[in-house]
Amino acid sequence: MSSSKPKPQVKKVVLAYSGGLDTSVIVPWLKENYGCEVVCFCADVGQGDEDMAGLEQKAIKSGANQFVLHDMKEEFASDYLFPMLKMGAVYEHKYLLGTSVARPLIAKHLVDVAHETGADAIAHGATGKGNDQVRFELTVMALDPRLKIIAPWREWGIRSREDAIAFAAKHNVPVTATIKSIYSRDSNLWHLSHEGGLLEDPWNEPEEIMYQISTSPENAPEQGEYVEIEFESGNPVAVNGEKLSPAKIVATLNAIGGAHGIGRVDLVENRLVGMKSHGVYETPGGTILLYAHRELESLILDRETMHFKEMVAVKYTELTYNGLWFTPLREALDAFVNATQGPVTGTVRLKLYKGNIISAGRKSPFSLYREDFATFGEEDVYDQSHAEGFIRLFGLSMKVRAMNGLPVSGLDMPRPDYSKFKRD
Repeated sequence: MSSSKPKPQVKKVVLAYSGGLDTSVIVPWLKENYGCEVVCFCADVGQGDEDMAGLEQKAIKSGANQFVLHDMKEEFASDYLFPMLKMGAVYEHKYLLGTSVARPLIAKHLVDVAHETGADAIAHGATGKGNDQVRFELTVMALDPRLKIIAPWREWGIRSREDAIAFAAKHNVPVTATIKSIYSRDSNLWHLSHEGGLLEDPWNEPEEIMYQISTSPENAPEQGEYVEIEFESGNPVAVNGEKLSPAKIVATLNAIGGAHGIGRVDLVENRLVGMKSHGVYETPGGTILLYAHRELESLILDRETMHFKEMVAVKYTELTYNGLWFTPLREALDAFVNATQGPVTGTVRLKLYKGNIISAGRKSPFSLYREDFATFGEEDVYDQSHAEGFIRLFGLSMKVRAMNGLPVSGLDMPRPDYSKFKRD
């Protein structure tokens, strides 16, 4: 049933519009239930040119008063993907945050379009069960809390694709969705996600026909392919010696990696709202970049910085996944990681082979690796006799514990003899 909560007065709303079934039916629903003008805003974050074709005509036919399209691919790569890459952010050891990191960017532009068109509200098609509703709305709250937020899935009586298709037919909304559609997908420059269908049961192995941007490892080329990625201060700037823009770098590596079955992930993840979900992600370019960046950092960063950065990455990942991108803490963590990335300059060579990424070389003018330091030869920089004192001091607490007869685990501690203690 629809919510009984009184509806706010809205004159004009900007809708995050994809042209899919859900956002298509939201257009007439907003006009019917709020009596407002609707501006359909489409964010091009690299979901594919074919997805952009005919969107304006479709939006107007659905009842929209205006259509706005922003090409955000370069901004997405340089201001969102690359900062996340430099941090090394990965959710629950697998998910490279493709959907998570796109939402604050889209919401930021929603706010911008609302300002430009004089709208007093924004609307989105995220369901009341997922993470995206949080990501959209927290961003709007952070950037302009005066804007009203409309989330149709939390209000209307539509509960299935069948309901949505019926609503679209009743309101003459042009949609191509059918009841037989299986998977729910989200696509952008960084990744392609799949949910629903056979994936509702985590025991099921994903069917090969589901994948769209990566070849199965079994069908990948029998010969491996080498790829060289050049970095400047943590940012990738060239692939195989060719300087490219941030978005072009990701797109190029998507094509190369996808052909070799790189970047497939099957994950049961913990959603922010408390339930678990099963999804499959294809992130070929991002997987290659993350691997290459880590290889370069291993050559350059000192131990303490590298290990602390790994701990910080966990918090940064949580902030990104939970929709807390536009917060002082995320900005502060970016400042920290940027301070570590100055010397992360150099080239990494990788071999791609049937779903595997294999290190094939790394070099940097700022490398901390020195063969003459690491060998066992007699060198001025390291006197092996000094190791004895270091080991004695490093293990002092262990030695003291053993001298007191205490067990290593601490679980079988001897009981004190209280009879030896005098009462006051």
